[in-house]
Amino acid sequence: MITQRPKGTLDWYGDNMYKRTLIEELARKLCKAYNMKEIITPVFEHTILFQRGVGETTDVVQKEMYTFLDKKDRSITLKPEGTAGAIRAYLENNLYAESQPTKLFYVTPAFRYEQPQSGRLRQHHQFGVEFVGSKSPLAEVELITLITTFIKEIGLKKAKLHINSIGCKNCRATYNEALLSYLRKHEDRLCSTCKERMQKNPLRVIDCKEKACKEIVKDAPRTIEYLDEECKNHFEELQSLLKILNIPYEIDTGIVRGLDYYTKTVFEFVNEEGFTLCGGGRYDGLVHEIDEKQDIPSVGFGMGIERILYFLEKEEVSLPPQPAIELYVGILGGEAKASAYQLVTTLRNAGIITETDYMDRSVKAQMKYANKIGAKNTVILGADELANGKANVKNMETGEQTELPLEEIADFILKNA
Repeated sequence: MITQRPKGTLDWYGDNMYKRTLIEELARKLCKAYNMKEIITPVFEHTILFQRGVGETTDVVQKEMYTFLDKKDRSITLKPEGTAGAIRAYLENNLYAESQPTKLFYVTPAFRYEQPQSGRLRQHHQFGVEFVGSKSPLAEVELITLITTFIKEIGLKKAKLHINSIGCKNCRATYNEALLSYLRKHEDRLCSTCKERMQKNPLRVIDCKEKACKEIVKDAPRTIEYLDEECKNHFEELQSLLKILNIPYEIDTGIVRGLDYYTKTVFEFVNEEGFTLCGGGRYDGLVHEIDEKQDIPSVGFGMGIERILYFLEKEEVSLPPQPAIELYVGILGGEAKASAYQLVTTLRNAGIITETDYMDRSVKAQMKYANKIGAKNTVILGADELANGKANVKNMETGEQTELPLEEIADFILKNA
């Protein structure tokens, strides 16, 4: 071996790849029902997009981005999350000129330089939605409903909705003063990063993962206590809608999310151990941050596919098994090879999962292989079968054999699938 895969990355194959495919298929199916259109943005963007959009005081920008200079000394960053790129694409391609709102979803790789652990990798994959153009709390409710449905359909039971409001630019100023006043009393015990953050963006201190800082902010003022009338009404309407729709939730004033672009609503789906499945919220200022000529409200979420797999394993949820091989076509003699493969192609074109011999095995070895790969039925084609235009299809579970004209094998398999 010349090398191994980089730390914090995975090779996707076999059962894990199949599970990931099921998750992505469910995401696409639900988004189709919600009239959300898929978007694919570049894996890398100009670094300034994330510095301005995500926020220079966030852990993502300060510690976790994969940033490099290209051959013309331009600063390029592998995308750490999907929102900033999707909103950049929305603006650059004038999607705001179309009928609003615009609802976009993506399944994308994302890159963060952090210590790998369960459900958290340096290259991970996100399912996300960006709902652009609506100020209404109903936009948040739509995303929360979609996530709730997704969680139910995938079979998870322990992910609960936590919500908070972090206010807007107007009420945040008052809150920042109160928080800063509190933090100054404990400044000597804050980590070096938080000492810097408290001057630039005090709210980021609430999100610090350092044990000492978490202990300090436990008794800090909360954003929900400083909401202006508009933000308070927005949060109350959101709660009213969730109650009417019978979506259980818990107000969690510790949620501020790790990215600077959030305003008003923030939410997470969290298990009983406090492990986050997905998170999102409203970011009414992000569009303006990227393009000062525009001022368009937005809301969105991101859900890690590796996190979903982690939750499924944690809750011991079994996904549907991979579809079985319906028919193994065995080949007896070299002269039967082309005709046998012609039958294989016909069966596959009819949507039947079919396998055959590529290793020039004996018939005995082929049957052993067919059994090993779990083929439900087998048929052997040799000179006699081709001359007679008939062959015996064997049910591998019961041992029952049925003689059929070759042209009827596809219909027989479909009928008994």
